Amino acid sequence: MKQEFYLKKNSDFQDVYRHGRSFANRLLVMYVLPNQGSTSSRIGISVSKKVGNSVIRHRVKRLIRESHRLNRQKIAGGFDIVVIARNEAKNRDYWDMEKAFMNLIALHRLTVRELE
Repeated sequence: MKQEFYLKKNSDFQDVYRHGRSFANRLLVMYVLPNQGSTSSRIGISVSKKVGNSVIRHRVKRLIRESHRLNRQKIAGGFDIVVIARNEAKNRDYWDMEKAFMNLIALHRLTVRELE
């Protein structure tokens, strides 16, 4: 996936935390903030050491990243999204992670059909 789809800078993460809206479920917490001038949505993923060791944390990140990649066409553009994994996410498979991710996208009303 191209680098333009990711939040990398700490200042970008902090802006989303401070000014964005958040919703949560058992596996994930999602913060969303409209971004200035971009037509695509950018995603940042945070998995703390409380979730597990580096292998587990990286697996959780990959699952979230893949959920975003496969559903990018269903997500409205122009938003900065920060996803934080909760401890429950470490033992879940892709389908559980995708369901939790899309549930939070729907709660934020970011699906393409809801904006039309």
